[in-house]
Formats: sequence, C-alpha cells, structure tokens
Amino acid sequence: MAAWSSSPSLRHLLLLRPRLPLGPTCLAGSFSRRHVHSRRRRLFSSASSSTLTHGDAASAHVDGDGVVDVNPPRGTRDFPPEEMRLRTWLFDQFREVSRLMAFEEVDFPVLESEALFIRKAGEEITQQLYNFEDKGGRRVVLRPEITPSLARLVIKQGKSVSLPLKWFTIGQCWRYERMTRGRRREHYQWNMDIFGVPKVQAEAELLQAIVLLFQRLGIPSSDVGIRVSSRKVLQAVLNMYSIPEHLFTEVCVIVDKLGKLTREEIEKELMSTGLSSEAVQGIIEVLSLKSLSKLEEVLGSGVEAVADLKKLFSFAEQYGYADWICFDASVVRGLAYYTGIVFEAFDREGKLRAICGGGRYDRLLSTFGSEDIPACGFGFGDAVIVELLKEKGLLPDMPRQIDDIVFPLDEELEGPASSIASSLRKKGRAVDLVEDKRLKWVFKHAERINASRLILVGNSEWERGMVRVKILSTREEFEVKAGELE
Repeated sequence: MAAWSSSPSLRHLLLLRPRLPLGPTCLAGSFSRRHVHSRRRRLFSSASSSTLTHGDAASAHVDGDGVVDVNPPRGTRDFPPEEMRLRTWLFDQFREVSRLMAFEEVDFPVLESEALFIRKAGEEITQQLYNFEDKGGRRVVLRPEITPSLARLVIKQGKSVSLPLKWFTIGQCWRYERMTRGRRREHYQWNMDIFGVPKVQAEAELLQAIVLLFQRLGIPSSDVGIRVSSRKVLQAVLNMYSIPEHLFTEVCVIVDKLGKLTREEIEKELMSTGLSSEAVQGIIEVLSLKSLSKLEEVLGSGVEAVADLKKLFSFAEQYGYADWICFDASVVRGLAYYTGIVFEAFDREGKLRAICGGGRYDRLLSTFGSEDIPACGFGFGDAVIVELLKEKGLLPDMPRQIDDIVFPLDEELEGPASSIASSLRKKGRAVDLVEDKRLKWVFKHAERINASRLILVGNSEWERGMVRVKILSTREEFEVKAGELE
C-alpha cells in the first residue's frame, strides 16, 4: 500500500472526512446480501436470512459435481454474527433472572442414553427422537428435553449435595417434529428447576422467574398470561368415575391436545381407551372450567388439587403477579412425569404456541431406579419468545460495537501498531487491528462496526513516540503518547 505520513495534508484529510450517520439504512446496507436464485443453492452462493428454518430445500448433500448444498439441515439454524448477538442478549436475560432468583447454573451433554427418554410410554415426544446406535453399539439420543438429564445429574450427585437444589441451564434440544411458526427441530431452552421443596412455594418462585423475565423484556401482562392448573384435577375426575390408575397417563396425553383437536376428536380418542361416554363427558366438562371457585363446587374444597391451587393464587397476590396468571383446567401438559401443579405461558392474541411450560414432577427419579425427591421446574424455549418480541417490536437493535481501530499508515509500522493493540486489549478495550487497507476503507469499516476511536500510527508521530487519535462520534482529533493510551 502507499505510504502515508502525518503531514498537514493528512490532518487536513482527517478533519474533512465526513462522519456518516449510523442509522438503520447504513446498518442495513452493511449487512445486505445478494440472493442468487437457481435450481439449487450452491457453495459460495448467498443464502436468505440464515436464521429462518431451512424449509423446502433438501438436507445438505454433495451433488455429482462435488458442490455442497450450504443450507443447514431441515429444521435447524445458522447463527451469523448479527443473530448471535441477539441470542447472546436473550441468554444473558435468562442468566440474569436466574441469578436474581439465586439459582446455580449446570450443564449436561446434548448426547444422552436413549433409555433416559423412552421409559415414559404414550408421549408424543418418544416418537420424535433423533436416536441411533453409536459405534460402540450403545443406543443414544440427541436430547429432546432437559428435565431427565437434570434428574440423572441429581441422582448421580446423590447425598453430596444438600437440598433444596435450585439449578438452571440453557441447552439445545432436538425433536423430529412438524415445523410451524416458533417450532423447529432444534431449539435452545432455558430450564429452572427446584428439588427438595414439596410445597407450592416452589411453583410460586418459578412463576415469579417467568414473570420477571417478561417484565425485563418489556412484555406486559396485557400481552402475555400464564395458565395454571394441576394434574390432580384430572386425577380427581378419574376417581369420580372409578377409572383405573393405569389409564391416567394415557388420558393426560390425550387431553393435552385440547385446543389442538376438535372436541369430537378428543372424545373419540378418550373412548378408544375404554372410558365410558359418561366419564368422557365428565372429564371434558371439568377440563373446560376457567374458574377456580367453580372447580371447587364440582370437586369439593377438601380435594388436594383445589387446596394447592388456592394456595398458589394466594402466593401470586403476595408476589404481585396475580394479574399474570389465570386458572384453566384444560392445562395438563403432555409429558407423563408431571404429578401436581402445571402451567404454561401464552400470548393473549393466540397467534403463537405455548411460550413456556412446566410443573411439578415428584415421582420422576423413581422411574430411573432412585428414591424420589419432590421437584418442579419449567422449560422456556428461545424460538417462540423471539417471535413474540418481533411481533411486539421489542427486539433490541444489536449492532456490532468496537472500542478502537488501530491502523498503521505504513507497512514498517505494523509492529508498533500490533504493540499498541495488544496494550489496549490488556486494558480491557475491544480493538480491531487493521492492516493492508486504504484509509478510505478504514473509515467506512469504522462506521460499519460502530468503533469509538480510530488510532493512526504514522511515521512522523511515531518518531516522537506519539499516535494520532480521532474520536469518531465528535470528529475530535488529537495526538497522544503511545504509552498513555487508555
């Protein structure tokens, strides 16, 4: 490149160089891509927004010419820098709420033993596994949910940990299922779980965590609510009609489809289990209730489900989130291990699937051969909440931000420039060291990445132990000793 010196002409150039506004148009232009339309997307061709689920194209493959289809596998996503910043921001919100609630972070392998997820019969999730045999002959699975992994770790830790445990994690889950808005074949999920607290105080804490997250994201209770019920409601109804205990899980899986299937379809599935017409009508009538007082009239005040729910709603008043929650007897959740209070968050306009869901699962550990510990928790996926934030215009602008650009004006100054960049990084500043570029490109690059300062290392300044600093937001320019840069 041509050599530059810190002559008056250089200073004149710097002072006259216009500072372009960093508006949406500028940012959009910097991230724009050319879309290449052809029969097949090929290697090095541009893709449309990579955060959209790969839909109609086939899974990644190599054609006869050795050209790779660069789309991700169907139902999965790439995260280019701008989308990764958004994901990091959302995960930071998950972690901050967990910190405020005094939870500790844990993690588990994405690859788990298949047996961990197929021991529960009748669930839709067991038909959606990414499962296979590894090279050692072991049956393994990409985890479809996190709670069984959590239970496994609790069992493994044994008596080395004291109760109660308050743990959270953010992990990727995989399910081979039909894709809709907010539903992919992989997603990240924030889980919060409490082990060792048998009372509904634990559920009240979890509900506050969910509400706290919504509040931090700017989502009001007028846009989002949390439906609450109890698996014990359905159990009480089954007891009323002397329905055998072994049918409970199967009935739960069916009634979880309320709202997804018609009433006639639900009735048909329930009848197929051997239930009488009277019992089917009784189940559906009770699960249609939206009032806790009416539920109490049907079941009686002495039923454990009613007592638990009344206590939870009392806690909601004391926590200050009563306007966020509502009773809905139809909420049972589709996973077999729930035993008590269950809940799910929803958008009040009804455009999206459940935002999150959870409940109590006091008997999960015994299904893995261990002694049961009372527990409850929830899973909160990344896909639906991002759709809701888009819908409400609440997604934050997440431009790239760099503190400094260091640019040597001559090839022989690359060493000193590297030293300056290293020193600034040790002081905690984010520094982009740019070499072998024209000064015009450097200015445009600074605007593109929202750099705060441009530090130019020129011959005449460096001979005096100085560098030239330009504050890009104000166009202020000055010289400073290289060793005094902060």
